[in-house]
Amino acid sequence: MTRAGKTALRALLGLALLAALLMLAKPQTLWSALRGADGRWLLAGLAVAVASNVVSAWRWRLLVRFFQADLQPGQALRWYFQAIGLNALLPGAVVGGDVFRAVMLRRAGQPVAASTASVLLDRISGLWMLCGLGALGAVVCAPQLAQAMSGWLGLPVSPALLATVAVVVALGWLALPWGLPWLAHRLPQRLGPVTAAREAVVALTARPDYTRQLAWQVLASALVQVLSAAALACAGLALGVSLSWPVWGFAMAPIFLMAALPVSVGGWGTREAACVATLAPFGVAAPLAIGIGLVYGAYGLAQGALGALAFGLPGAAERR
Repeated sequence: MTRAGKTALRALLGLALLAALLMLAKPQTLWSALRGADGRWLLAGLAVAVASNVVSAWRWRLLVRFFQADLQPGQALRWYFQAIGLNALLPGAVVGGDVFRAVMLRRAGQPVAASTASVLLDRISGLWMLCGLGALGAVVCAPQLAQAMSGWLGLPVSPALLATVAVVVALGWLALPWGLPWLAHRLPQRLGPVTAAREAVVALTARPDYTRQLAWQVLASALVQVLSAAALACAGLALGVSLSWPVWGFAMAPIFLMAALPVSVGGWGTREAACVATLAPFGVAAPLAIGIGLVYGAYGLAQGALGALAFGLPGAAERR
């Protein structure tokens, strides 16, 4: 199958999933909720989403400079927001935008290794913090999650046990980068195809500024995810859904991860399905959950449009 055919198939799969969700979730109820959305919360959510990606661009620039390459603040913002537009429209979720950023950095004359590694580690940094904060949110939400899991599995699930597991996972996951120097030097010298990866980790963690860069990444990624959770919460408030901060902190992890799966275009369909499954234990009806996913997806489209207006279409400046 050609690339265009695969793109069309992914788009159809995402749209089919979204259509199935809409049919099962009372379209009239969803339409009424969207029509009655509070414009003030919609604008607040968009503003917070933009702020989240401004911080993301700053985080990426920190990594580029960590690899001793150069990236000006204006370039970081331009390419990051152009990548958001690609992410919202192309299959492969965030991959298309990430490839674009790496290519633009390389075309600007920066080394291939720095261009690729900075984008890869920027994505890993965001996912690492997303999963860590999601696990911490699960600690607080353990009673509701345990009740939902008991219903799904048909077996009793202890909230205390679930909270304990979430705490262990969260702390271990968030501590992982700090233990990389110790771990990298204790791995076998020859690991077949991953030997190069081991050597890269050893070289990276041996740098004297590794700990400082890690601290900056913790700060930047935490701020990005808090702002992203706030944007998701604003989408909910616009539709009359008010939940606690720990709930949004937990919910954003599966929602954003599902939206990143390369099985649809721009996360449409998978994001809304994740919203339904993730928010159900907290009493959010399916139509409203789908609406929250649609609003959050619209934030991505709006940012892509704003990026095109402010910075031009992807690669346009480089072609002139």
